Amino acid sequence: MSTAPVKEHTHREIMVILGGLMTGLLLAALDQTIVSTALKSIVEDFNGLNHYTWVVTAYLLTSTASTPLYGKISDIYGRRVVFQFAIVTFLIGSFLAGASQNMTELIATRALQGLGAGGLMALTFVIIGDIVPPRERGRYQGYFGAVWGLSSVAGPLLGGFFSDHATILGITGWRWIFYINLPFGIAALLITSAVLHIPKVKREHSIDYLGALLMVTATVSILLTVSIYGPEHGWLDARTIGYFIAGLILVALFIYWESKAKEPILPLELFKNHTFTLTSILGAVIGAGMFGAIVMLPLYLQVVKGASATEAGLKLIPLMLGIVSTSIFSGKAISKTGKYKKFPIMGTTLMTVGILLMVTLTRETPFWQLAIFSILVGAGLGLSMQTIVIALQNSVDFKDMGVATSSNTFFRSLGSVFGTALFGSILTNRVAHYLQSGFTDLAATNPDAVSGFDPEKLQQLSSNTSVLKELPVVVQNTALDAFVNSFHVVFLAAAPVTALGIILALMLREAPLRTNKDYAAAREEAAGEALG
Repeated sequence: MSTAPVKEHTHREIMVILGGLMTGLLLAALDQTIVSTALKSIVEDFNGLNHYTWVVTAYLLTSTASTPLYGKISDIYGRRVVFQFAIVTFLIGSFLAGASQNMTELIATRALQGLGAGGLMALTFVIIGDIVPPRERGRYQGYFGAVWGLSSVAGPLLGGFFSDHATILGITGWRWIFYINLPFGIAALLITSAVLHIPKVKREHSIDYLGALLMVTATVSILLTVSIYGPEHGWLDARTIGYFIAGLILVALFIYWESKAKEPILPLELFKNHTFTLTSILGAVIGAGMFGAIVMLPLYLQVVKGASATEAGLKLIPLMLGIVSTSIFSGKAISKTGKYKKFPIMGTTLMTVGILLMVTLTRETPFWQLAIFSILVGAGLGLSMQTIVIALQNSVDFKDMGVATSSNTFFRSLGSVFGTALFGSILTNRVAHYLQSGFTDLAATNPDAVSGFDPEKLQQLSSNTSVLKELPVVVQNTALDAFVNSFHVVFLAAAPVTALGIILALMLREAPLRTNKDYAAAREEAAGEALG
């Protein structure tokens, strides 16, 4: 059965569509980081310190677990309607989160937000893959790297700004971190309604409900292990081990079922594709490195350098500049030359060098030095992150574009959660160790300095850094040294992770990027298969 020719979009049309997509992506990326600096105000209002981690984790769980589902569902029902569903879900979640009256409501509505965010993060790259051929895609996808860079700085900055104000326009300050999403989300909805016209391919379909259920429960079990139970209860605790084993069993069941399913939610044949497998692992590595840097740097600035939440956000600007500049540069270079392999190699190398240099940070390190290290890490992220998506999309059949792209986003999200949990656990463990050894040494060499000091405060310090201000100067210096040494261990642990990315990038196979003519033919072939 013949199909109508696929409409090619003009540069102007693509830029308008891009505006709507970037707005949606910014909202999703922003809400990963904006809450962190506002948590103190939120838990004080709700008296919910014992549940505060769930405010972040609930969002990460649902956004990560739902990401691969959106790709498949959009393959079946069309991109625009599913993308708009994600926007509406995110907006409803944002409004209800801002209106929450207790911690339970806030955690539930953050989970709803995450459900929408999973679609925004996945489908943004899928839609660009639909309307722009790989050869031209770099010049546009570079802008998405800029969005990630902006969100990494703007999130903590805005969170700090809103939470520093008791009320804004008669509404509690921290509630604005959710309400601010509403006008931007509505704008994204209006833009995509007006200009996002991608022909929907009619096809017989069946949704792999059991596969979807197994994927979501497996992901949630493993994420609960690494983000909640491991860090809070210990990695050898019965609950931690139980959830991890349950997660592995569910993963095994998912793989078995997907090998038998008529229309699997994640076709296992994709893993036979060399580029798909490599870029999935590389995405996880980059995600771990990205969030390791973005989470650890503000902590270093606030704890060791004494910066406020707002100041720490501003001092992340060099990281953002690194991401933005190289994202745009690499995107334009790929479109011009058609070559992409060198960029993730350069990117993962720069990330590794930047993270290794952070091992030299001390209490006295000047900001200009930290800025250089941050630029290197940011530049590495900008060169790598969008490039591997282009390589992936160029290597898969058009009919698999949605599920392949969303799967890559899924693995990057998994990497970020694992990275944040791993590096956070290392930091907590090392801080406790160095505090104990430092205090013991201080008591041996200068007993007068610790005379009358309550050692219990050291244990408090491991979970609440505000105690630092209450310590005697000599003890305070010892505590700061403990934190500096702990950050060194974290960065030393992160460097081999990003170095693995260099090896993976070297293994990528460079293939000619498809042009407009090739791409139009691939789309029409996929449509013909679906219809006939």
